[in-house]
Amino acid sequence: MRVLIADDHDLLRDTLELWFRQEKIDVVTARDLDSALSAVAAQEAFDLILLDHGMPGMDGLDGLSRALDGAKGARVALMSGTAPREVAERALEMGAAGFLPKTLSAKSLVNAVRFMAMGEQYAPHRFHDRRSRGHPGQSPCSQTDPPRTGHAAQALRGQGQQGNRP
Repeated sequence: MRVLIADDHDLLRDTLELWFRQEKIDVVTARDLDSALSAVAAQEAFDLILLDHGMPGMDGLDGLSRALDGAKGARVALMSGTAPREVAERALEMGAAGFLPKTLSAKSLVNAVRFMAMGEQYAPHRFHDRRSRGHPGQSPCSQTDPPRTGHAAQALRGQGQQGNRP
């Protein structure tokens, strides 16, 4: 699996790169949207592109739209530690592979990346809970449970289509 991580915070970018490499995921990094789009254009295909919602060049969801247009077949997901639910919902409606709160644990993030690379759309489990929708503007970033049913549960256990082991 090959992933592009685009985030303007060196610590987050470097930490994700180290963690993903331990998980045998090939990683390329970028610090802004223009660098990310240049990497997509110049390098071999990515399976997934992770974009920080607040990094330079994103200009709200316009940056996501640019990335989706220039992704060369790669799936594109949005990460944020502060974006409100409405931003996450709009990103998913636009065709993002997922929305990743930066409050996810490292293991959950890796599982979400694998899930999205399989062609699925990811949002934290509680993001889908209609009861939590009663809080306008509530950030989904505080909600960290991964999906747990069907193919999602298999992906999270690293099984893919191979079987139904518990």
